[in-house]
Amino acid sequence: MSFYNILSDFYLKLNVPDNIPQDVEVLNPYTDAKVQKLVNQFFKKYYSDDSPRVLLIGINPGRFGGGITGIGFTDPVHLQEKCGIQNDLEKKHELSSLFMYQMIEAFGGLEKFFAKYLFTSVSPLGFVSEGKNLNYYDIPESKNNLEEFMVESIQKQIQLGGSAEVAYSIGMGENIKYLNYLNKKYQLFKEVRSLPHPRWIMQYRRKRVEEFVSLYAEKLSI
Repeated sequence: MSFYNILSDFYLKLNVPDNIPQDVEVLNPYTDAKVQKLVNQFFKKYYSDDSPRVLLIGINPGRFGGGITGIGFTDPVHLQEKCGIQNDLEKKHELSSLFMYQMIEAFGGLEKFFAKYLFTSVSPLGFVSEGKNLNYYDIPESKNNLEEFMVESIQKQIQLGGSAEVAYSIGMGENIKYLNYLNKKYQLFKEVRSLPHPRWIMQYRRKRVEEFVSLYAEKLSI
């Protein structure tokens, strides 16, 4: 069975974890039939083989990107204009997606990039509170209530075809700290490296975008 089949099966069967605080909304786009179709199209296009992929592990999907398309760091605009997958989702750009697709072009294009890498997140489902994105590590109960859900999702993706040699944390702050904690406790990867988060780059270092694009392309080309 190709990576495409098992990836689609994994994402489309995700269950919302228990014990989510009442003031936190879970973003689970995979219950939407049209998103299921988009996810299948994307994985079929770029993952119809059995080669292992290196995991690029973000925080959790955002409400303008993976939280609505079901595809990591991919907003509806890039899904249609770059990936060639037509969709009727609201065409809004997400900052992280803008950076990632600029970086993918510098890397050598979509086919070359997705042949080696898979975008994912510590939590494959997103969180919103008071209409704003919420990071898993900002939920006070996350370490107790979400750890099992998050580590099992990472373990399952490794079992399905993700590489256990090296993984990359997309984020050099709380995300890499938590991934290092999980890796020490559960022995997920031989090594976890980190890269600056694209949202941080686009918000606070936008004049240096080309520099960070080159950094990503250089680190990921090794």
